[in-house]
Amino acid sequence: MPLSKGLYGCEDPTYWRTVFDVYWDVLKAKGGRQKKLAELDKWYQEELPVAIAGRREKYLTQAEVVKLMEWKLARGKFRPRLQQLVATNSSETVESCTRKAFQLLPDVAAAVTELSQLKAVGPATASAILAAGAPDAVAFMADEAMESIPGLTPIQYTLKHYILYLDKIQLCVKKLNKADTEKAWTPHHVEMCLWAWTVAQKLCPSLLQTLSSGEEKADDEAGEDVRLTKKWKAR
Repeated sequence: MPLSKGLYGCEDPTYWRTVFDVYWDVLKAKGGRQKKLAELDKWYQEELPVAIAGRREKYLTQAEVVKLMEWKLARGKFRPRLQQLVATNSSETVESCTRKAFQLLPDVAAAVTELSQLKAVGPATASAILAAGAPDAVAFMADEAMESIPGLTPIQYTLKHYILYLDKIQLCVKKLNKADTEKAWTPHHVEMCLWAWTVAQKLCPSLLQTLSSGEEKADDEAGEDVRLTKKWKAR
């Protein structure tokens, strides 16, 4: 059974794509009646990457880092002190630091270390900054995504723990792209799926019913194949 060990243990890209397709529905359930989360997530997932890619060199402005922190806290645990502290970074420092961090890629550890010089920015926020501009190399350090990967709990917000998480994400990317003819999976895509999978199980499991029915159908077909094989051998 593809999902018997959770989504992370599944190597069938069809299941992953199904989870990816319900991402925005899961996000809506997470946000409840508040439209703010949906608006911030749309900005982070769609608008910010376009803005970064449109610059001669990749970097984030001070206003973008402040808004990114607002998105991160709305999606996870709200810590008002972090929101206040990140706003004290100067525009010059933010642009210089984020520009250098992107230049350090593909050395993710070095890039995260560079970004950690900013006030209120640790490995998790640093990974969010990098994933917005380099989703093919970096995954956001989302609690829910880490919780869904065996061996990563209890979660530690350290560079060492983030690199361990990213290694597991990249291993998953390789397996999915090997099985998928489109070969379009990135660390950020995998992280989004794992987040949606974990949150949906808690808040809106009905969105994952198509996966369960798919498994049952696959089991039925496998059972039918076994019965046909036995009949064939009996002849």
